[in-house]
Amino acid sequence: MAHSESMQHQADTLPDWWRSAVIYQIYPRSFADANGDGVGDLPGITSRLPYLRDLGVDAVWISPFYPSPQADAGYDVADYCGVDPLFGDLDAADELIARAHELGMRVIVDVVPNHTSDEHAWFQRALAAPPGSPERGWYVFRDIDPDDPERLPNNWPSEFGGAAWSRTPETAHSPGEQWYLHLFDSRQPDLDWRNTEVREAFLDILRFWLDRGVDGFRVDVAHGLMKADGLPDSPLSRSELQAEGVPTCTAPYWDQNGVHEIYRSWRELIESYPGDRAMVAEAWVQPLERLARYVRPDEFHQAFNFAFLGSRWDAAELRARIAESLETAASVGAPTTWVLSNHDVIRHATRLGLPPDQMETQLGSGDITPDPVAGIRRARAASALMLALPGSAYLYQGEELGLPEVIDLPADARQDPTFRRTGGERLGRDGCRVPLPWRAAAPAYGFNDTGEAWLPQPDVFGELAVDRQLGERGSTLELYRALLALRRERGLGEGSLSFLDLGDELVALDITADAGVTRVVLNLGTSEWTIPEGSQVLLMSDEGTESPADAAGDAGAAVDDRAGDNTAERRLPVDCAAWLVPAP
Repeated sequence: MAHSESMQHQADTLPDWWRSAVIYQIYPRSFADANGDGVGDLPGITSRLPYLRDLGVDAVWISPFYPSPQADAGYDVADYCGVDPLFGDLDAADELIARAHELGMRVIVDVVPNHTSDEHAWFQRALAAPPGSPERGWYVFRDIDPDDPERLPNNWPSEFGGAAWSRTPETAHSPGEQWYLHLFDSRQPDLDWRNTEVREAFLDILRFWLDRGVDGFRVDVAHGLMKADGLPDSPLSRSELQAEGVPTCTAPYWDQNGVHEIYRSWRELIESYPGDRAMVAEAWVQPLERLARYVRPDEFHQAFNFAFLGSRWDAAELRARIAESLETAASVGAPTTWVLSNHDVIRHATRLGLPPDQMETQLGSGDITPDPVAGIRRARAASALMLALPGSAYLYQGEELGLPEVIDLPADARQDPTFRRTGGERLGRDGCRVPLPWRAAAPAYGFNDTGEAWLPQPDVFGELAVDRQLGERGSTLELYRALLALRRERGLGEGSLSFLDLGDELVALDITADAGVTRVVLNLGTSEWTIPEGSQVLLMSDEGTESPADAAGDAGAAVDDRAGDNTAERRLPVDCAAWLVPAP
């Protein structure tokens, strides 16, 4: 008999689409390439939108496609109100938005407010003006100490390696050399958000895209806009700040209280538009109580739940993260988001196959030994758990194919500035950004028709191509299609949740919605778990087993056959998840 613990989450009865949506992240460089130049583009995305509709997602989030020198794959923006010719033009953007709406999907675009490209007109204007001028007031400049010209203004690190300060170029067009701040690459100078002109400029940028019909914004580095008064030294190093339990706001450049005033003004603007638009924060913030401040009723609608993404493959830790996430978000009336992969972290089909002492979200030296069999098995099970949870879920392109992290890219192919700025000590994020495989026998596996690809694709991508998996019983793609269809059919995103005590090595919970109770069980133990007699198996993340006497019955891959023999004794394998209708 299952023992039910206290209710962790009440059903969400509010109608807002974003409270329970499944949102699919598209990384434009690597999704689909219509013109064959080896880089994905907006027409390529538009051509593949029916695939996403059939997958069952509610919205797409598109990473930056703005004019950019591509020093950081488009997150170095040179013009927030245009489209880089690499990806198309504004007409192509309009067509993409219109086509997505025709297919019943919403469109979220990326906004990058912490920094611009060094080629942005604002920064070029600042360089052409003298120190102390209004033009330089748009960015964070500091004078060079004449007595110690090599001394940096403070000890802040760049997220991509090295210091967060560089000298302005001393040229005929630059009348005064100073230091400028860049928390990321030196070609990404930080804006000064204390400047009211910067704030007004970004409100105009939001209006530009809202007027073109976008349904919302994903805000890059949402926790970084405001810096502490006086730009004091950080009391902790970058690695020390990442330790569990260290409040992110300990760093004088992250999660400062002043950011919230900015987002309240953004929310007010968005609320003035019809159509239930939404914002989601990329805020790498701990503890969760600090993250909850970003999703108060007058700020963001959502914030990414990176605490869940970083969870180890451990039942107690997963239960704790789920419970804490739901409780913390509910304290401010917000939905929880769930995510396992994105363009900045090791794909979870590889990450979950790493030994516990190597479990990291980003690649270091590459000297890691993932177990690919365990990795994909756990990835499928983790996805089955995630897509059952109340709230909103984010998928990263290719995870529905079970794509692994590409670890062994050659050095001359790598483009992430992290690799360059650390001298190769950190491999960076290229391994999760390799172009998608669509057709196994086509050039570039169907990414385009020419065979060009901005990052090399490994041979295994051919085996995992869409056309190899579509309609294939037991494939990861068909698992995702079944998960998303059942999630919608049973209303899991809006349901209430209670945990069940079925054993220390299981994550077990009941989701109650209009369709009734859906029981979700994830086995993280060392032996199979027997499914209670009379339970109906809706699906399993991997093959189940049954008693020898019933071996002739349906073995219950349950990915594309929900109506199998549910009377046989069924067992849930290790590293597998099941969705059940519990016995009466």
